[in-house]
Amino acid sequence: MLTELLQGIEAGGFLVIQDSCSYSGRHLLKSFINAALNRAEVVHVLGFDVSEEELKDGLRTSDTQRLHIHSAYTDPLGWTERPAFTVHQFRLEDLTDLVKQTPHPKPATLIIDSLSWILRHVTPPAVCKTLHQLRKGGAVRAVIGLLHADMHQRGTVGSVCHLATSLIAVAPGAKGDEAVAKITKRSKFRKVMQDEEIFSLNGDFTVTIHSKRSNPEQNWNDAEEEQVDPTAELTFNLRLSDSELEAKKKLMLPFVFSKEKKKALLHSGPGSGRILYEPDANDDYDQEDPDDDLDV
Repeated sequence: MLTELLQGIEAGGFLVIQDSCSYSGRHLLKSFINAALNRAEVVHVLGFDVSEEELKDGLRTSDTQRLHIHSAYTDPLGWTERPAFTVHQFRLEDLTDLVKQTPHPKPATLIIDSLSWILRHVTPPAVCKTLHQLRKGGAVRAVIGLLHADMHQRGTVGSVCHLATSLIAVAPGAKGDEAVAKITKRSKFRKVMQDEEIFSLNGDFTVTIHSKRSNPEQNWNDAEEEQVDPTAELTFNLRLSDSELEAKKKLMLPFVFSKEKKKALLHSGPGSGRILYEPDANDDYDQEDPDDDLDV
């Protein structure tokens, strides 16, 4: 599935590459940038984490007409008079104007390196709102963002990943040059497809897949979110033995009617009370309106 994602993200797609301090996802992010340039797509990169020179290292910088890097590394908060781009410009209107400054008629692919820097200075609801608006189309065709999961609370990571149409969580592999990618892809009908692949990155940021294990139509949970038995640490037993279950079935509760009691109540026997009423000649009873005598 990683190779499929590198071949192209659908229009309106939002891909999150989730990494941690144990393994950086920036090289995989560069793989997606080069793949988009190979497809002759226009790419805009919002750079916060590293300098423009480090970000360009290994990319197809010869495609200067289609690769546009907006570096906020030197002045991300806009303290100087003329910053190139600031974190506070992460709004739909500003991003649309930024992308439309280039003379390309077709929508562009927006790369965010990284979402974590933005989440440190902009509230998560505002970031999620902008990402949701970008998915609706317009000047931006698709969004790919790098997210450092261990820098945020789990609720913030979950909110951002919930918006994603595809999620790639990377971790170090068994060998030094290998990594593990846990991939979750949601279709338009919210069908969830999952893969776990072992891959390595080559010098030109192309990806080599070594092995994979597919788990379709399942919801992926982190290892630390495995289901735990809530009764495991209790000092008393909540489960019943076979003999206790049998005794429970035989127990007659006082408020439950037996068949014999129901029959005695529903079928009157000899000597039971009855009410006999014969209408009097003076009774004012109308067959069409039996409630006519009621004072309403």
